Amino acid sequence: MVAPLKQIIQMKKILLILCAAVAFSSCKQFKQGEGDMFYKIHEDKEGPTVKDGDFIVFKFIQKTEEDSVLYNSSDYDRPAMTVKQKPGFKGDMFTAIGMLSEGDSATFKINIDSLVNKLGMPKPENVKGKYMLYTFKIDKVIPKGKLNDADFQAKVEEFVKAEGEKAKSGEAAKIKNYLDKEDLKPTTTASGLNYVITKEAKNGQRAKPGDTVEVNYTGKFLTGKVFDTSLQDVAKKSGTYMAQRPYQPIKIPVGVGSGIIQGWEEALMLLPKGTKATLILPSKLAYGEQGSAPTIQPYTPLVFDIDIVNIIPAKPGSAAAQPAPPAGN
Repeated sequence: MVAPLKQIIQMKKILLILCAAVAFSSCKQFKQGEGDMFYKIHEDKEGPTVKDGDFIVFKFIQKTEEDSVLYNSSDYDRPAMTVKQKPGFKGDMFTAIGMLSEGDSATFKINIDSLVNKLGMPKPENVKGKYMLYTFKIDKVIPKGKLNDADFQAKVEEFVKAEGEKAKSGEAAKIKNYLDKEDLKPTTTASGLNYVITKEAKNGQRAKPGDTVEVNYTGKFLTGKVFDTSLQDVAKKSGTYMAQRPYQPIKIPVGVGSGIIQGWEEALMLLPKGTKATLILPSKLAYGEQGSAPTIQPYTPLVFDIDIVNIIPAKPGSAAAQPAPPAGN
């Protein structure tokens, strides 16, 4: 029995050495940067690094050391855009971006305590690691250089406008790809509203102008990312939960110019009480060329899962019961 015991002890030592070697190798993949920041370059293109004041278009992922994704810009249908600021402290996100040029990508480990104490970032719950991981991919840089503010702003606006036109022309293909991917065969109205009934209510009442519709909803991008919901369980699962918000059906007056997006106005008067449906809205029926800051970019098609919980008839003679005036009057 002695020999096998020695072999077991030796094997454990070998495994410990191997584990230590793997851990050391993993640590060595990151290099020491400024302050307490570590970095690992994935792509390194030729070109000048991003300077303070430059306009940048980039994708990024924010993760914990436990590999929990807190944010992924790709979920929001479009890359992020901003002007590079001066670092708030040595080794922050803008320090990291300043190491990159157009076309570069890299992952940075940034000290969480510094983010909280020096930048005022809320500390994520249940995070055990010391660092937050950011992976950046720089798609486009418009250098400020020696341009005056007006000329620089004009170049940025020209780029943003072109990106908007590109998004606008690509909308129909995006919606078709989404429908094909999800294997959806929607009913399409004359306005362009696409809807799929997921629970039919054959004998339910329909809302008339002036009525108030109570509805539960979940709003999503075509990527599947939830950006808003009235359902608490969905909010918690999707990472959009806010403790101060009441999670309950919302009440929307219809047909009286209440300011809701056009796709909702049409759907809430089309679908009877008790119906559950998925709406696929082109941007012209959602937030259009303006978008809805800060989350929804211009020309962004959206998906809504809705549940018509109740319809409250307008009281006879009330202002809500009167038809809305024609648009433009």
